[in-house]
Amino acid sequence: MKALTWHGRRDVRVDEVPDPAIQEPNDAIIRITSSGICGSDLHLYEVMGPFLSVGDVLGHEPMGIVMEVGSGVENIAPGDRVVVPFQISCGACFMCRQGLFTQCETTQVREQGMGAALFGYTKLYGQVPGGQAEFLRVPQAQFGPIKVPEGPADDRFVYLSDVLPTAWQAVEYAGVPDGGSVTVLGLGPIGDMASRVALHRGYRVIGVDLVPERLARVRGRGAEVLDLREHTRDLPDVIRDMTEERGTDAVIDAVGMEAHGTPAAKVAHQLVGLLPDAVAEKVMAKAGVDRLHAFYLAIDIVRRGGTISVSGVYGGMADPLPMLTLFDKQIQLRMGQANVRRWVDDLLPLLTDEDPLGVDEFATHHVPLSEAPGAYEMFQKKNGTVKVLIRP
Repeated sequence: MKALTWHGRRDVRVDEVPDPAIQEPNDAIIRITSSGICGSDLHLYEVMGPFLSVGDVLGHEPMGIVMEVGSGVENIAPGDRVVVPFQISCGACFMCRQGLFTQCETTQVREQGMGAALFGYTKLYGQVPGGQAEFLRVPQAQFGPIKVPEGPADDRFVYLSDVLPTAWQAVEYAGVPDGGSVTVLGLGPIGDMASRVALHRGYRVIGVDLVPERLARVRGRGAEVLDLREHTRDLPDVIRDMTEERGTDAVIDAVGMEAHGTPAAKVAHQLVGLLPDAVAEKVMAKAGVDRLHAFYLAIDIVRRGGTISVSGVYGGMADPLPMLTLFDKQIQLRMGQANVRRWVDDLLPLLTDEDPLGVDEFATHHVPLSEAPGAYEMFQKKNGTVKVLIRP
């Protein structure tokens, strides 16, 4: 089959790779019909090379048609249309029973000290072949895949794999009071969708980004927006001026380590890319330095007693935090990768013909698998690209 594979920094290619096959009773084989490129895929494209191997198949936002199931899979059958969550979880262990599917004890990558295995996302998360391909082997298929109805185009449902539950959890974790306010830092796919979810719930939303197309999309949904390029030094003051000098009730950091942060941290990222993989892996695993500009802004912006919800991916292990300010402002922090299946029942009723979250028009680009390498480059450079769907 054809699949998008990693070959080095800013080097992904469509290669011929072996077709997947059933290996365990709880496996399924899915023919992929759509698969998204995620903002966190750009981490693999840029700085996560030490944790990848040449030929790794990328992608963790797939949906498609069930082709074959193992003997232990009874909830889905060949011919079913399914969305595959980005994490691999069993649904039955202690962590899964708490709704913490990203911490599944059956698939935890213990040798790396990490949580549940993920599709297409480095040796840190199990080095499981991903879904930017023609076919996908799905472990733990007795629980993971989400059956969706026939009829609407894939765009209606594919975001259940990641974007929708990640954005929903970001808003849930933000703990915004009824009629309250939230600042969303970063209006890429997750920040954009989190803004839509928050607006749908009746919250006041202030979106912040520096890409004009992203600002326009979120403004068009009814949010207030601020262009970071115009407020490089005074953003927290501006937001306090808009909120009776308090700051918003919550802040969602949907930026993570791709933030436009301090020059020193940017240089640190670039230097890691120049190290031999064996050395760079240890540096990143034990002493990684994130570009924390967005997180520092969140601490400054949120009102006293408010909540910061972090959905952007961070990877550093030695990041300096302003603990005095966090403590003094009595800030609550919630974060983590989305527990996809926990939020499906909340989200499915919104994926109706009324389309209140605008999923049908959410993608800015649809490309065939053969054009996926160019789509990565386009997404990395922004160029009006918010969400790309690959269609094998």
